[in-house]
Amino acid sequence: MVTQTKANMKRLFGKGQLQATDIYLTRSDRIFHVINNIIVSLLFLIVLLPLINVLASSFSSASAVNSGKVLLWPVDFSVIGYEKVFVYPGVWRSYGNTVFYTVAGTAINVIVTLLAAYPLSRRDLPFKGFFMFLFTFTMMFGGGMIPTYLVMKQIGVINTVWAMLLPGALSVYNMIIARTFMQNIPMDLFEAAHLDGCSDARYFTMIALPLSGTMISVLTLYYAVGHWNAYFNAFLYLNNRDLMPLQIILREVLLSTQISADAIVDGDTAAALAGMSDLLKYSLIVVASAPILCLYPFLQKYFVKGVMIGSLKG
Repeated sequence: MVTQTKANMKRLFGKGQLQATDIYLTRSDRIFHVINNIIVSLLFLIVLLPLINVLASSFSSASAVNSGKVLLWPVDFSVIGYEKVFVYPGVWRSYGNTVFYTVAGTAINVIVTLLAAYPLSRRDLPFKGFFMFLFTFTMMFGGGMIPTYLVMKQIGVINTVWAMLLPGALSVYNMIIARTFMQNIPMDLFEAAHLDGCSDARYFTMIALPLSGTMISVLTLYYAVGHWNAYFNAFLYLNNRDLMPLQIILREVLLSTQISADAIVDGDTAAALAGMSDLLKYSLIVVASAPILCLYPFLQKYFVKGVMIGSLKG
């Protein structure tokens, strides 16, 4: 009977007369999927349309942007906004600073997170519950802005690159994700390695880390996005403009109502200053967001895996 049923299903599938969803999905399931797809599509459009408007505005003329003619397609196509953005004082330097903070900060974050997560993933760690309590306590309570600033000043990192790298070197949430993942590595591997004379450090570097590639990719992505968009630490701890990240320059442009003609334009284009401010805002938003946005299509699957890793209990 089972063999005959399998043969009939194979024959129907082969002829294209039956789909897998016809077997497993009820009518209520189909209705749910249709409604769910409609809601997700609407949310996608709500997020996508403003991005398209910003992109279209950045490639439009200053007069078209100022008059509100741009919706989803460039009007009077022009790249003058990008030309003026890249001669704005400090843009290139701040761009380099942001790349440095992202690369160096992410490396520090991942190393510190893994070094904290691995011992806590071991079941034989003494006082493991106490240490986890100390970590999770910091997720609910903090010292506050002023005490934190005083600590930063006391250790001498104000107005240095370390002000962007040391605060937040460890995310407890990401550490819990890493710990949960490492807890799922079979203990048989550790016992076998231990019998062969493998030390804890060697096991961590030669076995645990290679098996945690997906989790490390998730942490790298989380931390990199955070560093790329970070500006508050620079706003608090940096006074030297040469150390400012790109987001601070973006903030300056977004808050400014008028940009000096001497800084961005020559005399021939002075008449276009009326709409240049808005055009620069859109262009700089694209310049600041484009690199990290280009990574999302390639790394989206790691976000999904990260959510699944974080959902496991351990």
